Amino acid sequence: MAKEKLDLKGLSDQDLKEKISAEKLRLKKMTFGHAITPIENPMSIRAVRRDIARMNTELRRRELGF
Repeated sequence: MAKEKLDLKGLSDQDLKEKISAEKLRLKKMTFGHAITPIENPMSIRAVRRDIARMNTELRRRELGF
């Protein structure tokens, strides 16, 4: 199972914010869906949560100017 690497540095700040909000919505739907009917791979919830954290980290890095 190969992991897809996120290319966050090529995105603008606005695109990154939109991607974060879309991923948060996706995470919420996955979590609710998993509560009703268990999904096949529950580790995908963790992967989405970590991707959101990576995007937030990149956004914060840009705000600080690093």
